[in-house]
Amino acid sequence: MVLEEIAASLIMWFSYALIPCLLTDGAAVLPAPQNLSVQSTNMKHVLTWSPVMVPEETVYYSVEYQGEYESLYMSHIWIPSSWCSPTAGPECDITDDITATVPYSLRVRATLGSQTSAWSTLKHPFNRNSTILTPPGMEVTKDGFHLVIKLEDLGPQFEFFVAYWRREPGAKEHIKMVRPGGIPMHLETMDPGATYCVKARTFVKAIGRYSAFSQAECVKVQGESLPLALALFAFVGFMLVLVVVPFSVWKMGRLLRHSCCPVVMLPDTLKITSSPQKLISCRREEVEACATAGVSSEELLRAWI
Repeated sequence: MVLEEIAASLIMWFSYALIPCLLTDGAAVLPAPQNLSVQSTNMKHVLTWSPVMVPEETVYYSVEYQGEYESLYMSHIWIPSSWCSPTAGPECDITDDITATVPYSLRVRATLGSQTSAWSTLKHPFNRNSTILTPPGMEVTKDGFHLVIKLEDLGPQFEFFVAYWRREPGAKEHIKMVRPGGIPMHLETMDPGATYCVKARTFVKAIGRYSAFSQAECVKVQGESLPLALALFAFVGFMLVLVVVPFSVWKMGRLLRHSCCPVVMLPDTLKITSSPQKLISCRREEVEACATAGVSSEELLRAWI
C-alpha cells in the first residue's frame, strides 16, 4: 500500500515537471515584460514597459489593445497595434490606436526566436481624457503695425484661444479662436507707440478640456518718428525732382539744338556789316552813295545774290 502511494506520487511529480517542458518545446520560459504604463501629453500616447534582458540577444515585443466594445462584447479579440507588432524597443506610440474617449486595455509580450513570454496587461485601462495638456508654444512678432502670432502645430484635434490686449490701465482683453497651428496669423492693427501683449491656450474638443494659458509675450510699436522721417524724406525727394527734371529738360534741349541746328562760324570776309534791307533800298543810281556809307562792292554783290 505504501509502495503504491509512493509510485503514484512519483508519477504525478514527473507529470508536473514534464508538462511545462512540452509546452515550451524544451526551452527556458521567457519572462514577461513588467511595469507597463502610459505617458500621455497633448494627445500623444506612449505605452512603456521594462525591457526583458537576454545577454547578446535582441528581444522583440508585440502590443495589442481592446476598446470598450471589444472588452464588453468580444473579450477574446485583441487588436495588434498599428506601429508596434513587433517592435524592438521597450515603448510603443499608440496614438493612432486610441481613437475614442473610452477605456482601452493594453497588453505586451516578449518574443525571442521560438520563445514567447506570457502577456502582461496594463493594470488600469487607459482613457485619453487623462492626457496632460500643456500651454502652447508661440511666437509673437510685428509686421509694420500688424500684430502677428505663430502657434506650434499640435495636430488637427487642437484649437487655440488667443487673448491679446493693449497694455494700459483698463484695457479690454480680446479673444480670438485660431484653428491651424504653425501658420502666422494676424491679430490686430496696432497704434503707434503702444505696447500689445498676447497669451494663448489650447482646447481639445474630443475630450472637452482646456490647457492653462501660456505666459504673456509683449511687443512695442515705434512712435511717429518713423512716419515723420519718411515724410521728410519724401519731401526732399520731391524737391530734388522739381529741380533736377527742369534742368535735365533744359540740358537736353540744348544738346538737341546743337545736334540738329549747329551754329556755323562764318569767316570775316563773308560777314555783312550792314543791314540787307538797307542795301536793297538803295537804287542803282545811288550805288556810289551807298558805297560811301561803308559798303564795299563785294559785300553789295553778295547781298543781291
